[in-house]
Amino acid sequence: MKAPDDTLYIIYLRSPQSVLKPEEFEGLRQLDDGLYLLRSSQSRSKVYHAIKRAALPEGLLVAPLEDDPKFKGMQDGALKWLRAAG
Repeated sequence: MKAPDDTLYIIYLRSPQSVLKPEEFEGLRQLDDGLYLLRSSQSRSKVYHAIKRAALPEGLLVAPLEDDPKFKGMQDGALKWLRAAG
């Protein structure tokens, strides 16, 4: 469940050397290849550097979302996860 100070981040990884594992990042959900949502109380900088160290991607985007995103055609269970966490 979402804590009051949690932020929802969208994360995009291009050509990561390692796969992100949900057990390493509490609140992580994969949407598609290289595309994730992460609900965290950590700052964007801390999230960015933790993801960068874990995945070693060629490209990385970490951005906070002001509201839950709308999406279609992502991995099974992604929308259910988002609604349950919200």
